[in-house]
Amino acid sequence: MLSLLGWIVVGLIAGALAKMVVPGGGPGGVIGDIIVGVVGAFIGGWVFNFFGHSAVTGLNIYSIVVAFIGAVILLFLLRLLTGRKSAV
Repeated sequence: MLSLLGWIVVGLIAGALAKMVVPGGGPGGVIGDIIVGVVGAFIGGWVFNFFGHSAVTGLNIYSIVVAFIGAVILLFLLRLLTGRKSAV
């Protein structure tokens, strides 16, 4: 199990990376990155478990990749549900 600080670090890294990849604005600031990354870690863990792989295992690159994939899924779902508007 990750400690609270570990979840925050993984969440911050994964959330920030996901916001760079997914077009459009994300939830605000560092706190938004952490929330997206931590929720993404749970989503990524569920997806990876579904396909027979391990989920977040600690403070390591694999866990950041799992959380990143989950955060990207989360941001795409948020964009889909909120109907992101393009600036023209």
